[in-house]
Amino acid sequence: MTTPEAEQDGGDAARPEARLERAVRAAEQALIEYEIAVETFRVEVENFSRLHEQKLGPLYARLEELDARILEARAARSGDPADRQRAEEARARLAPIPGVEDLLHGWMDGSGLFPEASAMLTDQPVRPPQRVRPSEEARKLYRDLARKAHPDLAQEEKERARREEFITRVNAAYARGDEAELRELAEEWARGPELKQGPSRAEELYARLEWLAQRKELLGLLARELEDSAIGHMLQLAPDDPDRLLDEIGQGLLAQVAERETELAALLGEGDGQGEDQA
Repeated sequence: MTTPEAEQDGGDAARPEARLERAVRAAEQALIEYEIAVETFRVEVENFSRLHEQKLGPLYARLEELDARILEARAARSGDPADRQRAEEARARLAPIPGVEDLLHGWMDGSGLFPEASAMLTDQPVRPPQRVRPSEEARKLYRDLARKAHPDLAQEEKERARREEFITRVNAAYARGDEAELRELAEEWARGPELKQGPSRAEELYARLEWLAQRKELLGLLARELEDSAIGHMLQLAPDDPDRLLDEIGQGLLAQVAERETELAALLGEGDGQGEDQA
């Protein structure tokens, strides 16, 4: 007995454009899945970069400050013009850019250090950085919305514009990890209009396949750029527990800070001792 679905498939297969249409649909779905994966990784890299800067930025800043002071102490002891030049260059790199405090809205104080720097370096409680990591439910909602509302599924310009505006809101909610807003957006999409897709001509289908291939290539370049970035490399070392990786790096930086402080203290102490002997 032939089912209605089989009869429909047979009818579709009889049309010359049927194979092209199936190829376009498969390419569209594959592209959407790939774009979801790339966007998810981009959000993870962005969030990890924020955490990295908030938790480790003060330690990097302290190391740079200590390096500059060590060079200045060496230059003061040696009187060598080359040492003075190195010290001046190191200090210049630490000088705050005019107006940067306004741009960063108080993230840096007058000396150019992050406000949490002194607290972290003196073992005082530090305000934990904001965690923005989408939950599993948020990821599920995002993937479902991206599959349903993706602009590439539109066949008319008006519908594409509607989908682009909607998916922009979806991406913003996902980047914030806002599960409640994603759920509201899913309900909104379910209530919204859905245009029926009509059959496409063979020329349009060929053009569509070519565009999808170009889009896939661009996404591949973006994915490789994210993976090759310093933060991307770090995130790939511990994708399931990036906080642990940050803690390990932080411990290493604290050890370097302690070494630099000991070196600086020795330089300043030797300098004081030489001054007293000469006096």
